[in-house]
Amino acid sequence: MTTSKRETLLPYGKQSIDEDDIQAVVSVLRSDYITQGPAIERFERKIADYVGAKYAVAFCNGTAALHGACYAAGIGPGDEVITTPVTFLASSNCVLYQGGTPVFADIDPDTYNMDPDAAEKAITSRTKAIIPVDLTGQPAEMERFSMLARDRGLVLIEDAAHSLGASYAGRKVGAWADMTMFSFHPVKHVTTGEGGVIATDSEEYRDRLQAFRSHGTTRDPEKLTRCDGPWYYEMQELGYNYRMTDLQAALGASQMGKLDRFVERRREIAQAYTAAFRDIPGLIVPKQHAAAESSWHLYVLRWDGEVLEGGRDRAFAELRDRNLGVQVHYIPIYRQPYYSERGYSEQAYPESERYYRTALSLPIFPAMSNDDVEYVVRSVRETAVLLGTLDK
Repeated sequence: MTTSKRETLLPYGKQSIDEDDIQAVVSVLRSDYITQGPAIERFERKIADYVGAKYAVAFCNGTAALHGACYAAGIGPGDEVITTPVTFLASSNCVLYQGGTPVFADIDPDTYNMDPDAAEKAITSRTKAIIPVDLTGQPAEMERFSMLARDRGLVLIEDAAHSLGASYAGRKVGAWADMTMFSFHPVKHVTTGEGGVIATDSEEYRDRLQAFRSHGTTRDPEKLTRCDGPWYYEMQELGYNYRMTDLQAALGASQMGKLDRFVERRREIAQAYTAAFRDIPGLIVPKQHAAAESSWHLYVLRWDGEVLEGGRDRAFAELRDRNLGVQVHYIPIYRQPYYSERGYSEQAYPESERYYRTALSLPIFPAMSNDDVEYVVRSVRETAVLLGTLDK
């Protein structure tokens, strides 16, 4: 018997906003500051304390934060930065913004994160930094990347847009890299609407990031070349207007109080999916590295086209027809016209290509009910029957 179709779309991700969050924003609206006020610093402090970093610097979005990290790291023309091709565009575009050259290293076939061996082979005399990405919420192999960066004198920037609340080898994400970026888009673990932050232990990086997000300006008396009066500020570098507002920060600070609960619910859903799908021929459930504890931003189920008729593409169409907002994360960056026209080739990344042809993200977010989870499970199993992987 086929499960009746939902009347509304169940998206792959969605924010969870309650009255406490709403009141936090309203309180800022009634205060003296709605931007560049005290809420920013409070939010930054919550992030830094949670992840175990000395400092956090908030930005208007995660892409801006990654751009700031590349700036703080001193990346410029002639520099190469190694990252994964299976990620969102921001992970490599941030290098281009600084005039650097992204170099892609292929992924590990089990974790879908950048393979440390492939990254090491990609290092040249021009390499300035490494940007591992914690795809789906599973941390990259940060112990190995930390050693590699230290031994080669490279800056390590962790793109943790997916992994707030995750840990690796017992240490929270945010405590491993020279700079770690977290994103607060509505589908992430906590949201500020749009927003990002860089966590770091470096006072130098903190200062450079703070200046960069505000047109490259400073009011620090110790850094000014002159002082015309108490109103005086100086633009000493070329920066951008990448500042977060107090409205965003107030929402983020309120959401942080719920982070552990949000992550726990995501883990429950992921566990239910894995238990339901692990023994179905042709379906490949996510594998977790022994040292990693994912915060499950995404649940990627792979569909083997040699076992399932029509593979991932047909599964996508069937599940969308059932009002499930499944998605593909991500189209490898080298496939984008801007990159392919500049010499990046599909043939160079066989594991990324295999992943892309089979990957499908299922709905996973804290506000999902048990009935929602059961609907996803039944729909996937019925689709597997339709594609020929299960006996009816």
